[in-house]
Amino acid sequence: MPVTDPISDYLTRIRNASSARKQRVEIPSSKMKLSLTEILKRQGYIEDYRVLEDNKQNVIQIVLKYRGGMPGITGLRRISTPGLRIYKAADSLPRVLNGLGTAIISTSKGLLTDREARQASIGGEVVCYIW
Repeated sequence: MPVTDPISDYLTRIRNASSARKQRVEIPSSKMKLSLTEILKRQGYIEDYRVLEDNKQNVIQIVLKYRGGMPGITGLRRISTPGLRIYKAADSLPRVLNGLGTAIISTSKGLLTDREARQASIGGEVVCYIW
């Protein structure tokens, strides 16, 4: 069955695996999902990831991080949806939990965190919040 919003599916798979205390989660690969996964790794929300080659489609295998039994990702929220796109200028980029979380912004320079986009003075589409 085709997925109408692959980024929401990506976030839901991570949320479900994290709440079920799974060590790994496998997600169908795309360029945007790889960029999201790289940001999650850089920000310390996940342990590691790798791309598994398959005949039909590549799969991203994400190793989730747990600290003292608690998941590294406590919350994920999709902001801009296919039916309602949310764009913000560089001076009005959101802060998630007063800077404790991360907002992922799709810019002309690719996917950036809210801090990186603010520093580069670039606005764009607010993809999701992670905390």
